Amino acid sequence: MGGIAIRAEGLGKRYRIGQLQRYKALRDTMAEAFAAPFRRLRALGRSSDPNGGVQDATIWALKDVSFEIPAGAVVGIIGRNGAGKSTLLKVLSRITEPTEGCAEIAGRVGSLLEVGTGFHPELTGRENVFLNGAILGMRRGEIERKFDEIVAFAEVEKFVDTPTKFYSSGMYLRLGFAVAAHLEPEILLVDEVLAVGDVEFQRKCLGKMSEVAHQGRTVLFVSHNLAAVQSLCERACLLEAGRLARSGPAGEVIKDYLESLAAWDTVPLDRREDRAGDGSVRIRSIRIESADADRTVRTTSRLRVNVEYKSDGPLRYARFLVGVYDQTSVGIFLLDSEGMAGLPDVLPAEGTVTCVTDPINLTPGRCIVNVAVIKAGRLADHIQYAAHIDVEGEHAYGLARLPERSWMMCVLPQTWSLDGHN
Repeated sequence: MGGIAIRAEGLGKRYRIGQLQRYKALRDTMAEAFAAPFRRLRALGRSSDPNGGVQDATIWALKDVSFEIPAGAVVGIIGRNGAGKSTLLKVLSRITEPTEGCAEIAGRVGSLLEVGTGFHPELTGRENVFLNGAILGMRRGEIERKFDEIVAFAEVEKFVDTPTKFYSSGMYLRLGFAVAAHLEPEILLVDEVLAVGDVEFQRKCLGKMSEVAHQGRTVLFVSHNLAAVQSLCERACLLEAGRLARSGPAGEVIKDYLESLAAWDTVPLDRREDRAGDGSVRIRSIRIESADADRTVRTTSRLRVNVEYKSDGPLRYARFLVGVYDQTSVGIFLLDSEGMAGLPDVLPAEGTVTCVTDPINLTPGRCIVNVAVIKAGRLADHIQYAAHIDVEGEHAYGLARLPERSWMMCVLPQTWSLDGHN
């Protein structure tokens, strides 16, 4: 491929809505081929709408995606939920076949797409390292040479001979990433799965990916953490609704993505479809303003956050979360109703909950707001970039000049003195 590690041409993946696919034997395939013309005729009869159109029961997770990635490049894949990022990595990993187009991979691929992918729960951690390594195409001697390093990185030395069905999700994740990253694949594919690890583990993973990149291997990194993408990747690809909207230098692509996100919080939340959760609760609106007299949000302002919701019945043990981030998706603070006084155990089926904060102490600039609600321990609704906050500058806490957001996020009330002097 002439120095190209990954080439995709017209790549598309279509799913049928509401239909589960099962494993098929040869006789099933032959029977389906015979029945297909008659089935299409019946489907046309059922799906025609009164206006003469045909209702589409399929969705294109990817559509007409074409790109080339040079060997040794570190590329970030960014986009909103449902944009097709994970589907793209599954196609490149050969976990799923594309509906149309093709993808060529030049080199051995290591992938970490989901916690525990490629592990057998009845096998021990040791056995799964060898199994997963074999799946990745490694020789036994190569796995043995790297085994101690893998186990040490994953921090599962005490449990390496324990069946992985007894592992926590964090242990699964650490071991899965360690195998994928340490067995020297030419191409490493990493999904947002890193977000479920703790901060220290994420730091180790980013460091390992940086090390892999400096060794001249190719890395594709899917993440909503734009700061990590910008620091790790020299190039990025932006997916929107399954299509490749932009590719180029990471900083420029991230800037375009942020500008496109800014337009989304002008769309009423009731009409937003780029949301996650089981839908048992739906967030209808969020309003954020200063809780102080002039309602302008400043460095020393308190925030008043109103979240309007609608549920399919009385809302029991609800947990509301409002995350505030900078424009590169680095978290600044979280508002979390769990354990806070004020909300009853049972809320009406629809209503508005309000949170009032202490002074936010943020430097001037724009903040992104995500909102979510959890019902009885399950994610009911989650919307990214549901709103934004523009923090106005002022001379706060006696400081003559506030630092810019790119330098520092917060300032604090403070008092300075010289030891020994009143």
